[in-house]
Amino acid sequence: MNILFLTLLGFDSIQEHNIYTDLLREFVKNEHYVCVISPVEKRWRQNTHIIEGKNSKILRLKIGNTQKTNIIEKGISTIMIEPQFKKAIKRYFSDVKFDLILYSTPPITLVGAIEYVKKRDNAKTYLLLKDIFPQNALDIGMMSTTGLRGIIYRHFRKQEKKLYAISDKIGCMSQANVDYVIKHNPEVDSQKVEVCPNSIEVIDKSVDDIKKNEIRSKYGTPIDKTVFVYGGNLGKPQGIPFLIECLKACSEIDEAFFLIVGDGTEYGLLEEYANKANQHNLKLMKKLPKDDYDTMIGACDVGMIFLDHRFTIPNFPSRLLSYMQAKLPVLACTDPNTDIGNVIVEGGFGWWCESNSTDEFYRIIVSICNNELGIDRVVEHEYLKKHYSSTVSYSIICGSGENE
Repeated sequence: MNILFLTLLGFDSIQEHNIYTDLLREFVKNEHYVCVISPVEKRWRQNTHIIEGKNSKILRLKIGNTQKTNIIEKGISTIMIEPQFKKAIKRYFSDVKFDLILYSTPPITLVGAIEYVKKRDNAKTYLLLKDIFPQNALDIGMMSTTGLRGIIYRHFRKQEKKLYAISDKIGCMSQANVDYVIKHNPEVDSQKVEVCPNSIEVIDKSVDDIKKNEIRSKYGTPIDKTVFVYGGNLGKPQGIPFLIECLKACSEIDEAFFLIVGDGTEYGLLEEYANKANQHNLKLMKKLPKDDYDTMIGACDVGMIFLDHRFTIPNFPSRLLSYMQAKLPVLACTDPNTDIGNVIVEGGFGWWCESNSTDEFYRIIVSICNNELGIDRVVEHEYLKKHYSSTVSYSIICGSGENE
């Protein structure tokens, strides 16, 4: 098959490691031809260019600035993305007949480009549903159903429905996501909605005790305490005020040490708390390069996941997979609508509590520090291979309808 993957993620090689490139490599390994449109914002001062690889081609498409810019430029650049993608397809891929179009949310703004290729090539379309927008923004107060923000919300909701309508298959991260999409979009044929989870190339990134001590010394974390790590985005979806309350509640637990690594719109809140509190069992670090981050994760004891309690949609953060690669048990603090907590607990590799109960968080932390881990790391890694390997997602996509 000839595959077209549309994304707003910037990458220069499908040899990079993330949930999308790992999946694309499976197509390449199986002798499919993969074309990617991956934008590069003009602030990086690169012109549109093509990167050729084995059975693959990446078009780095120059677009306007959508990040680290003012709201006017961001708005104009976002509106222009769809026609720019469509124009690029006509110019650079006019000689390729695509059999399958893959695309993910975010964004939901590529409907026109997808429609164009679908009609031109009679291609099958597969949506990798990674977030449910705009409802997720509505849940945490970034949008509204009234006023100007209400107009914006209704516009994006209309785009969302169009995206579902043109998709032959909708691959959701978990069963709770499948149920949500079907329930809230009754016009969508339930037969085209299926579980196609976040997935990665499974690599053992655990470390032995000697290496663990070396890494902890490098990053200034204690070798004689249970290290709880949170790594990733520090934005509104993560419910940072609740995370801060949890840190406060556990400030006197000498056996525990909390390592927070990341970046995002709410980083300043954590930084302000860390500076004022001067908490002896807390270290806050800026985002690290991926290889350094993965190595550091392996030297910790428990990975943490946080989601804002207001969410009505079932988020399923992909950072779970990096913890599982390192064979770390996982503590998830989330809203009750996601099923990630059920997966972790029923899979036997972690704990869950609602992200509105610091008392329950405290209880779990104390329990873990009292040597009650009770986690079989081999079982966890086998669970990762069975359920979240990129080969699993590849098989699901190729087995959907007539995409084979």
